[in-house]
Parts: sequence; C-alpha cells; structure tokens
Amino acid sequence: MQVNKPKFNVFKNVTYALEGAKYVLKSEKSFKTQLMVIAIIGVSLIFINISIKTKLILFFSTWLILIAEAFNSAIERVVDMVTQEYHPLAKEAKDIASFGVLLTFIAIVAIWFLTLFSEFN
Repeated sequence: MQVNKPKFNVFKNVTYALEGAKYVLKSEKSFKTQLMVIAIIGVSLIFINISIKTKLILFFSTWLILIAEAFNSAIERVVDMVTQEYHPLAKEAKDIASFGVLLTFIAIVAIWFLTLFSEFN
C-alpha cells in the first residue's frame, strides 16, 4: 500500500484542487496576470459581433494557458523541493515546463486565428 495515496473521495479531491487554486493565485504572478487578461478578453467578447459558438471557443481556448501555467508551477515546485542548488537537469525541467506554456500560447493564437478566419469567411 502506498503511503502518499489516500482513498478516492470526491469532496476531498475538490478540496485539494481548490487548495491548489489558492496556492497558484496567491504565489504566481504570471498566473494572476493571465487570469486578468482572460477576464478582459471574456468581457470584450460580449461586445464583438460574432456567433455565440465562436465566442465560447475563443473564451475557453484561453483557459489552456492557465492549465499549462498550473502544471509549470507544479513542476517548478517539485524541482525546487528536490534541489535548491543549480543543477543542469533542474534547469532543463523548468525550461521544458516553460516551453509547454509557450507552446500552449502558440496553440491559442492558432485557434483564435483559424476560428476568426472561418467566422469572417
């Protein structure tokens, strides 16, 4: 039996997820900035004359960056827990996680471009 694996409990799991949200909102400036930008985008989409389906695709696609940033933050914490000293593998892990955020941003730009292109053609 694994020591660090509690029994499944939906209420506890939701509590853990909310604690994770609290941690990331409290300590990650980039996450807070991205969340603010998404809020502005969401409000702006209300005033743009496009279909509701397109608005929903655009709005929810922006959430992908928050998901990537959450994973990036988790990886950074684990790496920092393992070593506070410089290590090439620690740097690589953090850089790769950061690259995941960049790829997510590129994917979102592509989704927006293709979605808006199809909306206006």
